Amino acid sequence: MSAKGPIILIDDDEDDQFLIKNVLEELEVPNKLIIFQNGLEALHYLQHTADQPFLIFCDVNMPVMNGLELRDRIEQNEYLKQKAIPFVFVSTSGASEIVKIAYTATIQGFFKKETNFKEFTRQFKLIIEYWQCCLHPNK
Repeated sequence: MSAKGPIILIDDDEDDQFLIKNVLEELEVPNKLIIFQNGLEALHYLQHTADQPFLIFCDVNMPVMNGLELRDRIEQNEYLKQKAIPFVFVSTSGASEIVKIAYTATIQGFFKKETNFKEFTRQFKLIIEYWQCCLHPNK
């Protein structure tokens, strides 16, 4: 993890992409934001980039490859596993069964998307500040 590395957002909802981009701008987060529509696009990028991403924000429900499938594929790939990129689910679904399944995949958090901008911003601020301060094996 590099606090200066890009933030990866994987979400097929363009409204949520726009909202998260605005939240990061509001928080004056200097990291480049790279957006993918599904897990397969993100997986290809992660497998072929030399970048050390700062953080992955991922939705659960997406076409082609959902967030749970992506997380499993990252865990199975030794190169990506060694990068130890913090992986946080941010989803409109907070169903307990999905949360339980997600946590079997060694994630670093699961958050239900807040419904108003102020709370959504607060949520992202907490997550980002935590990872900016956290010790990491690749720092």
